[in-house]
Amino acid sequence: MTQPATADASAPLQFLKPAPKGCEFLLSREAQAFVAALAEKFSERRDALLKKRLARQKEFDKGILPDFKAETQHIREGAWKVAAIPADLRDRRVEITGPAEPKMIINALNSGAKVFMADLEDSLTPAWDKLMEGQKALHDAVRGTLSFSSPEGKQYRLNEKTAVLIVRPRGWHLPERNVTLSGTPIPGALFDFGLYFFHNAKERIARGTGPYFYLPKLENAEEAALWADIFRFSEEYVGVPYGTIKVTMLIEVVTAVFEMHEMLHALKDYAVGLNCGRWDYIFSTIKKFHARSEFILPERTQVTMDKAFLKAYAELLIQTCHRRGAFAMGGMSAFIPVKNDEAANEKAFAAVRADKEREASFGHDGTWVAHPGLIPVAMEVFNRRMPTPNQLAKLREDVKVGQKELLTMHQGTITEAGVRNNINVAIQYTASWLNGLGCVPIFNLMEDAATAEISRSQLWQWLHHHAKTDAGQAIDEAFITRLADEEMGKIKASVGGKEFTTIPYRKSEALILKLTFDSEYAEFLTLPAYAVLA
Repeated sequence: MTQPATADASAPLQFLKPAPKGCEFLLSREAQAFVAALAEKFSERRDALLKKRLARQKEFDKGILPDFKAETQHIREGAWKVAAIPADLRDRRVEITGPAEPKMIINALNSGAKVFMADLEDSLTPAWDKLMEGQKALHDAVRGTLSFSSPEGKQYRLNEKTAVLIVRPRGWHLPERNVTLSGTPIPGALFDFGLYFFHNAKERIARGTGPYFYLPKLENAEEAALWADIFRFSEEYVGVPYGTIKVTMLIEVVTAVFEMHEMLHALKDYAVGLNCGRWDYIFSTIKKFHARSEFILPERTQVTMDKAFLKAYAELLIQTCHRRGAFAMGGMSAFIPVKNDEAANEKAFAAVRADKEREASFGHDGTWVAHPGLIPVAMEVFNRRMPTPNQLAKLREDVKVGQKELLTMHQGTITEAGVRNNINVAIQYTASWLNGLGCVPIFNLMEDAATAEISRSQLWQWLHHHAKTDAGQAIDEAFITRLADEEMGKIKASVGGKEFTTIPYRKSEALILKLTFDSEYAEFLTLPAYAVLA
């Protein structure tokens, strides 16, 4: 049995690994006491909510579908609004996102975007050193002292004027296995939030801004209410005014779209908006209805935001937010600039431009990009279509969306190329994740855990519901195994034999095939991957 790195029995928390060099101060006795208090007070509720997720999944498996709740109709029909939004969050027309790593943080804060979301979740591998070094980089960025020297000797430093910083902790489902309280791993979300908030809340306020967060993968208003109680407790504990924390919730689970009013209401003193987390939303739709053949989706490139359940979701989100005085943020186009290929680069820019035109015309108050090179494209669209700081006045009262529209799936085809792409992306991404990289360019798209989840979930969906390609090929185990073997050969040829043996591609392939072939659908790829993460 592994002995805790912190052997002091009186210490509030126990650590299975020591803090990396230079990060020790983050785990001060005072910081530990705060994180321990969070875990002691709120872990049991978090665990109960995860059990409720499992119970509700069993209902979906039996044929029950989510719908708007009759008992919360009074909240949906009420005239309330969220609290006043701070000045530095009123214009969010272009936000850039990326992992909380020093070089990324500096480049993103200096990028010219209005906001940078520093990610401790889907684009960051939750290896202990990565998480702690990410927290230290955020600590230094808040104080304007963050710097980075590349292996080639290039120096990176923060500009005087930077984007507004928002931090995304992990979702409720992820534990932090290296930190235990009474022998039990604490929720990763509480560790991420607690450490950042304890060290930086007062400093952020002193610099004229505040502790701002993105909340991922919430499934309902009860889960949002848990965060509200955590925020109230944390503000009082640290000694900052009530309502100082401001959050944007990602609506990236299909159940949450039926409770957006209720979620904003639960966090109305803290919430400033909702975000269309499209890739996780697609993944969640497959996940929640994996047992039902009528929810089979065509290949990913055909599941676009301008039709079917995704269009309904985006328009309802905008209508909901603007009615409550909150911002409706657009989502991420996965395209990135392509070096040394002018035709491919122009295609990528055109796809991003079209995506942002749609978002701005729908009424979104801003959007996400994954690469600094795409900021001018997104900024031009929103500057032209949104001359005011936001579009709160665009109430979208024309939107009439109900359960039927929110559960109408895209129609389309599955090609052999689409099956191959899912296999290749899932394997390549998972191998990189296991090797410490959680945000990976593959086939000129920026992939993170959400897009890898779609890829492996579609494979499970197509296999277990006996789907066929447009050429009539049955998508069975033999077909997937053959394609996986061929795609592994392509990956090896692309990266070279040395890198192929250094990066855990074989371990990744085995995990993806196991998750695909298992009769029981696995709720998350990152949970079994975390179990084998070095």
